[in-house]
Amino acid sequence: MRSPSAQETTPPTVQAPRQAWLALAALSLGFFMTLLDQSVVAVALPEIAADFDADLTATVWVSSIYLLAVAGPLLVTGRLGDRFGHRRLFMLGVLVFTLGALASASATGLGPLIGARAVQGLGASLLMPQTMAVINQVFPREKRGTALGVWGVVGSVASLIGPVVGGAVVSVFGWNGIFAMHLPVGVLALLLAAMWVPKLPVVPARIDGASVALALLAVGLIISAIQVGPQYLPAWLAWAMLGAGVAAGAWFLARQRRVDDPLVPPRVFADRNFSAATLAIMAMGFVAASVMIPVMMWLQTGLGVSPAVAGWSVAPMAVVSMVMGPVIGVLADRMNPRTLSVTGFLTMILAMGMLWFATRAAGAGLGTVIAAVAVLGAGQTFIWATNAATAMRDLAPDVMGAASGVYNTARQLGSVTGVAVVGAVMGAGVAALGSVAGVGWAFLAIGVALAGGLIASLFLHPTLPGQGGVRS
Repeated sequence: MRSPSAQETTPPTVQAPRQAWLALAALSLGFFMTLLDQSVVAVALPEIAADFDADLTATVWVSSIYLLAVAGPLLVTGRLGDRFGHRRLFMLGVLVFTLGALASASATGLGPLIGARAVQGLGASLLMPQTMAVINQVFPREKRGTALGVWGVVGSVASLIGPVVGGAVVSVFGWNGIFAMHLPVGVLALLLAAMWVPKLPVVPARIDGASVALALLAVGLIISAIQVGPQYLPAWLAWAMLGAGVAAGAWFLARQRRVDDPLVPPRVFADRNFSAATLAIMAMGFVAASVMIPVMMWLQTGLGVSPAVAGWSVAPMAVVSMVMGPVIGVLADRMNPRTLSVTGFLTMILAMGMLWFATRAAGAGLGTVIAAVAVLGAGQTFIWATNAATAMRDLAPDVMGAASGVYNTARQLGSVTGVAVVGAVMGAGVAALGSVAGVGWAFLAIGVALAGGLIASLFLHPTLPGQGGVRS
């Protein structure tokens, strides 16, 4: 009989089932708050612009600065959790986010509002990596997929109710209510985290200041070049920023191999599953952030439906994800992750094919879109929990925060790239072919990104008994 390996023994951080699920509930509430924010703020932008007599281009910074502030520090905040405690960093993130929401709700001008939104983004960046890091330590290896499946439902619920809640709140309380509603949720998340999230061991490592500076510079330049450059900067400057960001990133990675206490320990990339899953999550970030742009364009401009009908038309995607998420999470602990992920990516590619074909077919209407987004929702459910559990399952507890920071940074980079690429492709397509056929180009671009995720998933291998073998 085979003796258990070091990876299969129960680490001391694993909690009793009840305690682990309570910790997941507290973590999910804070995570939900940050995801809900991203989906409700867009609803309030027109009213914010009208209230401050600002043009929409300037007002969009209320959303853009938040995304920049979230993504830029993730490589740093993940490792800070390893060093100072994931519970402490999570609670600090919730506090900073909530204070930023209070400042946003009481802002008297567009400039102060944008500054407050940056504070909110920093708070989200502090708490996000801690959620994955804690979940992957308090649950045993064979239950992490189940836990992450439930955790993934949080995102589906946020995406489903965000626009609905946002519209209702703005109608009754004005745009200030969008930010004020975070206050009771933030206070509750702090109380529950204090009671339910355990204190986990910390890493007695020094935080290398040069690595922090390089990480912030690299991610900040790359994301700024992609997100801001095409609209606000000359092309040469945007490309120069992107090149400088890539160079800073290469310098950062090289430094991690030389310093005694790296911000991102290179050994996390030695785990093939982590590396493959990180590439796959970039593709998922690309799709999640960009796919609704051509869908909404097609529904409202091509098919002529109202914004309200367009919003409800894509609800099946979130509903399917909510229903299937916990089920797929259980399967992620029992089946070969390659099988689940490949199934998911192939299903999502099929959905993009359905949408592309519909833009070419005469008579394609609302029913086609509803069917396609339902297929898309089913496909993505196969990936979220499976990918997260497989990426982190075999990593040592002392690098969970750093690995989570890398994983979330990859997702954010995929997101800003997706919005930029799909926006550009769709603009070119609409100019060349019109508002319906031209949108199809965007679905093809998303399909290409999904193909990249599919290729990355082919390199995943089983990690638990019963999944078709374990790594020797």
